[in-house]
Amino acid sequence: VVAVSAGDFHSLAITADGAVWSWGTGKLGHGDTQTQTQPLPKKVEAIAGRRVVAVSAGEAHSLALTADGAVWSWGYGVCGQLGHGNQQNQLLPKKIEALAGRRVVAVSAGCLHNLAITTDGSVWSWGGGGVGQLGHGDEQYQLLPKKVEALADQRVVAVSA
Repeated sequence: VVAVSAGDFHSLAITADGAVWSWGTGKLGHGDTQTQTQPLPKKVEAIAGRRVVAVSAGEAHSLALTADGAVWSWGYGVCGQLGHGNQQNQLLPKKIEALAGRRVVAVSAGCLHNLAITTDGSVWSWGGGGVGQLGHGDEQYQLLPKKVEALADQRVVAVSA
């Protein structure tokens, strides 16, 4: 195991071969239609074959960053935190197409929102923004990743949601 992340209800790990493993309770990326309890780590087969370099576990959703700079999400999407333009749950890892063409270098999942950094040092946020945590000057949900313009003249090197 080369990296781990702990969410409120589940945990994630990356093994040396770039595989993702999940365990706990929720939509863990195994395709189960019902909320599941997985007391032992189980490989997330739907993303197998892609080299995952970072994971981040939110309250009940997950993010994976692959070596090609793509971001994948799955789990509960009630606040738009999966970044697919809707508030639907996602049973299997799904690529966030709104970030296509931008190479992401870091991700962080919060309770109901996420942050990402692209190679140019820009910060992107999406999900629940009810207390201003997305950094867009409002308290709105953001269903797709949106650049945090207040940091546009800064080169950000790390984020934590």
